[in-house]
Amino acid sequence: MKSLLELLENDATLTAEQLAVMIGGDAEEIKALIRGYEKDGVIVGYKTLIDWDKTDRTMVSAIIELKVEPQIDRGFDEIAERICNYPEVQSVYLMSGGFDILVMIEGATLKEVAFFVAEKLSTMEGITGTATHFVLRKYKDKNTIYSTEKVDERGICEL
Repeated sequence: MKSLLELLENDATLTAEQLAVMIGGDAEEIKALIRGYEKDGVIVGYKTLIDWDKTDRTMVSAIIELKVEPQIDRGFDEIAERICNYPEVQSVYLMSGGFDILVMIEGATLKEVAFFVAEKLSTMEGITGTATHFVLRKYKDKNTIYSTEKVDERGICEL
């Protein structure tokens, strides 16, 4: 049986009553558990996944890998905290491998993203290298598969 947290992670719109039926409990107990998880910082937020490609919104998403010199007594935390404060930054992760920090951002244009990397990130003290990758299409995000229906845009007509 799935736990309360797993159920909420997959569908935050489930009511306490629905959750109680699914895991076998009382709705008031479920509400109290959720309030406790929120208070303790276990549940840190609720978000809706939107397939922006199906709207008229045009945004450019990029994944930026950063090589970073850890700060004395702070490691990577200080730089990560500074990066988190930029409104265009969607996610920041410490990672292993050839790069130290992964940053996911959104901008209105390729030029705006390039400006962010060149003027804000690469000039930040402690960052020694960057690699930027532009997202061309999302297939799956947060365990949700986006529509993969194929549209033939070649304009071929039948005879």
